Order: sequence, then structure tokens, then C-alpha cells
Amino acid sequence: MHSEFYSLFFLLVFSVVLSAFFSGASYFLGVKQPDREKVSAYECGFEPFGIPGRPFSVRFFLVGILFLIFDLEISFLFPWCVLFNQISPFGFWIMVGFLGVLTLGLIYEWIKGGLEWE
Repeated sequence: MHSEFYSLFFLLVFSVVLSAFFSGASYFLGVKQPDREKVSAYECGFEPFGIPGRPFSVRFFLVGILFLIFDLEISFLFPWCVLFNQISPFGFWIMVGFLGVLTLGLIYEWIKGGLEWE
């Protein structure tokens, strides 16, 4: 591993360990006294109008997931486009493969009707 990546690796390990420590501490040391008010649905200070946990359309979930996937794709493509003249042929083909997999996923969603809102 290159020496310039040691600090990044240390930061990653440190953040995971610290997050796990605080999550575990709050789980084991936290006061657990649920009552009716704590487990009820919160609706901006009003009493709940209906049954909490009412089912919603899966289309909203699907559109949200597709947005996240393609938003992350753009965040991976931006550095690639900025450094296009400086990358090796191996890096170029890795990104072409990445785009190919995402394109196949988009075609699959299109064929299955995941992009149609009815």
C-alpha cells in the first residue's frame, strides 16, 4: 500500500471504530422506557390522523432508489471526465465497464416497466 493512503485508511478505520463504539454505548447504556407517546407516530405536534405505517406505493421507493443509483453514477463520472487525459487505458476500460453495467441495469428496468408511472 502506498504511503499517501495510510492516513486515509487510518481515518476510515478510526471512523468505523468510533461509530461502532458510540452506537454500542448508546444501545447498552441508554434508558429504555417505552410508553404510548414514545412509540406513537409523530405528525408535527398533532394527534395522528390515521393509522401510522400506512402502505405507500412502491413506485416512490423505486424512483428514489433509481435516483440514488444514477446520482452516484454522476459522482463517479465527474472525476473521470476531469482527469480523462491523465488516466491509463486500464482506468478507461474500468469506467467503460462501469457504464456498461449501469446501462444494462437501466435497460433491465425499462424492459420490466420500472420506469413507467401508471
